[in-house]
Amino acid sequence: MLPQPDPVTTSWTVALKAREEIAQGTLALRFDKPAGFRFKPGQAIDLTLLNPSETDAKGARRAFSLVSAPSESELTVATRLRDSAFKRTLTTATMGTRFQLDGPFGSLLLHSTRSRPAIFIAGGIGITPFISILRQATTDRLPQNLFLFYANRRPEEAAFLPELSELEKRNGHFRLFATMTQMHNAHRGWTGPTGRITWASINAIAGQLSMPIYYVVGPPAMVAATREMLNAAGVNDDDIRSEDFSGY
Repeated sequence: MLPQPDPVTTSWTVALKAREEIAQGTLALRFDKPAGFRFKPGQAIDLTLLNPSETDAKGARRAFSLVSAPSESELTVATRLRDSAFKRTLTTATMGTRFQLDGPFGSLLLHSTRSRPAIFIAGGIGITPFISILRQATTDRLPQNLFLFYANRRPEEAAFLPELSELEKRNGHFRLFATMTQMHNAHRGWTGPTGRITWASINAIAGQLSMPIYYVVGPPAMVAATREMLNAAGVNDDDIRSEDFSGY
């Protein structure tokens, strides 16, 4: 699951500025960045609805990885829609709806040894922390080789895929490998790879690299299976960093 906030994190009140459906069943929400708010690419925040129109047993608070890069003037999060009071409110909230923001927190940060490549492995909405990292790396012209393996069920559910393709064009140190696992249910065409992310596909890249660090984010079952796959291939746990997104 997403890491829990540190008890000393600071709180702000923020207002919903914009909402956009960025993929089927996925919303992006934008807020002005509070004065003094600082974070690192890959970190997360808690958002709590103030005066929600409805509540349920799951509560009015959720953790979100930040999609925006620290260099941006706004804060952006993205979420899959689910049948909860919180998520239903997100789809209907008027602009200006207020949230309490707590954070930032989390340690899924890009390692600082630039000579060691990073291999990102994302399933579905697990792409969110990697978007922040890749945006900032591209802005900073970071001299570090970054590789993203990104799996979705169908093209229409693949959040940020057009942006990732554009980042690959702008950043000579970044390569994207996207795959779809359920094209038999797809309503949009796809000419790229299909099927799950396998060690064979990863090793076609990793086998040419010196001491890569692996980052895995996605649903719990996907994260567990990917860690097991990497371990079976001889990757040491010290070189694997992961977060699983459950209940989102």
